[in-house]
Amino acid sequence: MTQPLQGTDRTAAHATPALALLLDVDGPIASPVTRDVKPDIIADLVALASAGIPVIFNTGRSDAFISEQVMEPMIAAGMPANTVIHAICEKGAVWFSYTAEGPGPIHVDYELAVPKAYGDDIRRLVAEDYSAHMFFDETKRAMVSVEQHLEVASSDYLAEQKLFDADALDIMGRHGLNAAILDHHAPESDDTADYRLDPTIISTDIESVRLGKDLGASRAVELLAAQGITPLAWRTVGDSRTDYAMADWLHHNDHDVKHVDVRPADGVPVKPYTILTAADLQLADDVIHDDAGGAFLRSWREALSI
Repeated sequence: MTQPLQGTDRTAAHATPALALLLDVDGPIASPVTRDVKPDIIADLVALASAGIPVIFNTGRSDAFISEQVMEPMIAAGMPANTVIHAICEKGAVWFSYTAEGPGPIHVDYELAVPKAYGDDIRRLVAEDYSAHMFFDETKRAMVSVEQHLEVASSDYLAEQKLFDADALDIMGRHGLNAAILDHHAPESDDTADYRLDPTIISTDIESVRLGKDLGASRAVELLAAQGITPLAWRTVGDSRTDYAMADWLHHNDHDVKHVDVRPADGVPVKPYTILTAADLQLADDVIHDDAGGAFLRSWREALSI
């Protein structure tokens, strides 16, 4: 572990940057197929951050994933010494910051963690019944997550995921825990669940209902405020309906925000702020995920003459 991070240059431009970027990782930055980040995206992230644009990751991924797939490539690409990147992981339960020297301290809100005994049972469930399609993510500190094997076809995984989710929910009940699958209303439920299952196209996250991209947005604002940074505007980027919570929170708290949806086929909701898609860059409908995310990073870099 490196020493705690030092402060950045607090010039007027850096204290009130034109934009701050709050980025989901899976989809907009990392490919959901390969799980890694293209060199062009890394280069644009480094250029934007080097120019004083705050770059903050707001993800369900673990700090280990961010370190390997994002931090290390950014450092290798020549991130300047005084640049600080914030990473809010596990939907707000874990967070850390890094510079060219490496990561600072890792913070964990253990009050938001899933009980260990439940996590142990899910690990056994995956090993005994689902290991052909998915693996248990050993890097999570607060959430319990399982993820699709790279070599498994998406359609096969999604079919198996439904069975896994049902079993995971049943195990919650056996532990005396109250849980629900995201956006699913159980009959006779009073909707007071303490935990939720959040299925994505490549994983299922099992988490406290207090976690979410809105919590991540709140932490992002706090981390920048501690540096004396107040962005003039925000751009949030995600690939699912749950990612809109970033922009929802920022808008509700009087921040100027636009949200980028890199997978709008899920449905674009009506919101009181501007929503952007690849079509706004005159790109085809099939430009999604990190192809769309990368295009927006490049467009902001060009607009700011970086």
